[in-house]
Amino acid sequence: MSELNSSTQVVESRGQWKSTFGFVMAAAGSAIGLGNLWKFPYLAGKNGGGAFVIVYLSLIIIVGFTLILAEMAVGRKGQSDAYGSFKTIDKKFGFIGFLGILTSFIILSYYSVIGGWVLKYIGTYIFTGISSNESSNFFVNLISQPLEPLVYHLGFMLITALIVLGGVEKGIERASKFMMPALFILLIMVMIRSLTLPGAMAGVSFFLKPDFSKITISTFMAALGQVFFSLSLGMGVMVTYGSYLKKDGNMPKDSLTIPFIDTLIAMLAGLAILPAVFALGFEPGQGPGLMFITLPAVFDKMPMGQFFGFIFFVLVLFAALTSSISLLEASVSLVVDQLKMNRKKAVVILASVAFILGVPSSLANGVLGEVMFFGKNFFDLMCFFTDNIFLPLGGLLLCLFVGYIWGPEKALREITNDGKLKFGLGKVWIFSIRYIGPVLLGIVLINSLI
Repeated sequence: MSELNSSTQVVESRGQWKSTFGFVMAAAGSAIGLGNLWKFPYLAGKNGGGAFVIVYLSLIIIVGFTLILAEMAVGRKGQSDAYGSFKTIDKKFGFIGFLGILTSFIILSYYSVIGGWVLKYIGTYIFTGISSNESSNFFVNLISQPLEPLVYHLGFMLITALIVLGGVEKGIERASKFMMPALFILLIMVMIRSLTLPGAMAGVSFFLKPDFSKITISTFMAALGQVFFSLSLGMGVMVTYGSYLKKDGNMPKDSLTIPFIDTLIAMLAGLAILPAVFALGFEPGQGPGLMFITLPAVFDKMPMGQFFGFIFFVLVLFAALTSSISLLEASVSLVVDQLKMNRKKAVVILASVAFILGVPSSLANGVLGEVMFFGKNFFDLMCFFTDNIFLPLGGLLLCLFVGYIWGPEKALREITNDGKLKFGLGKVWIFSIRYIGPVLLGIVLINSLI
């Protein structure tokens, strides 16, 4: 009984989700990021439209659900940060959690740089908007400046830190419960405006018309990579968020809801972006070029374009923030749990270090543009290491740990609340975590490196 009381006190001191809705909004917010907005729609359109979506949804269920549930189970079992949770289950394997935390911290450093660009665009759309003739120059001038991107990078990091300072319930959960519904409403507004433009159906056709002839091995790899990178897997975030769950929660249900919301937002983003791009005569693309160059040009040609440009970049800000707060929380949880540092001090120190680490990325297209590593500037190098090595490696190690070290039967006991919950997919999940997950993630890792 004393052990139970001790455990309860630890949970309370660490913080806990107040509601299932709050947890799902925070976890889905972590998964929903810039990739949903600037990558998924283009990937779908270029790789068979509706056929790609079918492949993607299949992989979401097979791989995404399996790994999210595994990460949440590790976190709730360990009742600690990602490093501590893995170590609690088996003291030799804390390094898997540490790798995830390190990955999320590196991602935060350059993610904040992009978030800073979004702040600049919001400010611009409040006052003037951006003309189609100047959209390219506007972006290039911004990222090549020595000081301005740093100011916005700092601003975005400060907003992230202020939310995380509030803790699990009053900071992350409260912010996510506001930003996620707001993001959804704003995205619906932009989608309706986009779909009502003359010629919008060409974009819908590009995005959703099934073309099964385009389903190849490369299409499968594109879908698999997007599933993995879209769901915040392999970076310690879902382990950390899982550690704040109550012991009587329904993890299987939550693990299905999170990728469903993530995919829904990606689909809505496609219907918000691509119809407008096609209707106004622009070429579809992906990445920063789509968001910061093509779309401002699209908004300039659109009736009430300044208003809808502002709305769009506010929803992008919400998508970026719900991700960045989870990235920072993974590291804060480590320092609070392992070093017994108070949250305020941990947030200030870690946010400051992440900001400093992001400075070379912020300057990589300007004063440090000539500094190259293996043919890549600092920003691209950070992206390469996290996306192509650390994330798939972390996911692979997770599968091997749960499937062969902890043991899927023990994990299932955690998942089903010691058998109190019915989980009809238990045997399928075991097969997936032991065999399908490791094989597919091994393929992702190898494919990323060749």
